[in-house]
Amino acid sequence: MKKPKFIFKEIVLMAIDNLKANKFRSFLTVLGIVIGVMTVIAIASLLTGLRKNLVSVIEEYGTNNIYAFHLSTGPRVGNRDRAERLRKPLTEEDGEIIRAQASAVNDVADSLFVNWSDSTIQYKDKKYRRGNVTGVSPNYAQVVNLSVGQGRFFTDIDEQHRRNVIVLGISVANALFPNTSQVIGSKVTFVGKEFEIIGILEKRKSSFLGENDEDNDVLVPYRTARKVSPRSETLMLIVQSHTGKLQQALGQVQEILRRERSVKFNEPDNFDLGTADRFVEQFDSIMGGIGIIAILLSSIGLLVGGIGVMNIMLVSVTERTKEIGVRKALGAQRRDIVMQFLFEAMTLTFLGGLLGVILAVAAVKLISFLKPSLPGVIPLWAVTLGIVVSVAIGLVFGVWPATKASRLDPIECLRYE
Repeated sequence: MKKPKFIFKEIVLMAIDNLKANKFRSFLTVLGIVIGVMTVIAIASLLTGLRKNLVSVIEEYGTNNIYAFHLSTGPRVGNRDRAERLRKPLTEEDGEIIRAQASAVNDVADSLFVNWSDSTIQYKDKKYRRGNVTGVSPNYAQVVNLSVGQGRFFTDIDEQHRRNVIVLGISVANALFPNTSQVIGSKVTFVGKEFEIIGILEKRKSSFLGENDEDNDVLVPYRTARKVSPRSETLMLIVQSHTGKLQQALGQVQEILRRERSVKFNEPDNFDLGTADRFVEQFDSIMGGIGIIAILLSSIGLLVGGIGVMNIMLVSVTERTKEIGVRKALGAQRRDIVMQFLFEAMTLTFLGGLLGVILAVAAVKLISFLKPSLPGVIPLWAVTLGIVVSVAIGLVFGVWPATKASRLDPIECLRYE
């Protein structure tokens, strides 16, 4: 008798026909795989979207910048330890020394976080309480790529004379003034004093989670902030390097600050230097941990799905014992039987993985629609991994049922009722 050929297409069609005959049972069998694949792809998509937002924000602020601060900056998990909280803040003099001694540095801007118990801004009967009050040097706008939509930014004269002038973020201006064309030159009450509005910032194009915090900025000249809030000492130095010399500038700034802050050679830095690359690395480290947890949780669903596939295939072997006997009687070899049941298991899990991908895409699109600040960017690697893993589960958990089917005695199979 001529040996029958193993035809892949026919085997897959047989598997699909068998799944169609038991639709609901097949769906329940792969439900764990569907949930597992959907979870991994959905979380990977949201994390990828958040990372893309973070990179966009950093690039808009400037990739040549170094953010020097006495505390650690960037994304973080948990609270600061006591030793870090007791660190001495940086000073304006530190910035001047960096500007004078670091050859790779182009400019240094001061950003003072003002500590006022009540930072409410009032214009007539309207009040705004969510402003981010900061005292900045005149070169701050140029260093962090700020654009002024209306009016102007601070000048050296505003700084030297400690003038009571103010620049507002677009969200602050919109909240206080129904017609933003009338803002410039208006007077607002701030910390019990009258300030003249001289500029409105353009809206930032990029944001990490919804609105960019900078749209809530309330900026005053650095020395004005020192005058009205002499106890405010929390200063960030924003160091702009020359193009292509970021790493050189980073080394020079670190060396200068260690010397100025009397850090011994065997002691760690008592300050933090943040760059665009470091912020992204910190984000990747945190999100990588979240991703691993998500994968571990989803693997439970995949394991349950695999066990379900193995169980349903064992039931299928019992139900189709007579069919197996007929095929063997017609010349089918053990390899043919093994491949038939393996491909049936792999087809089952492939369809489960495909359904998981479809549901994940739908879920991500829905979340992005309801919450635009959480954009989902579906990575191709996550979709590919989900499909490959689901097929691999069918292969692994289908081996035992397939092997059991191939070892059945054809005589006993034909007698089976």
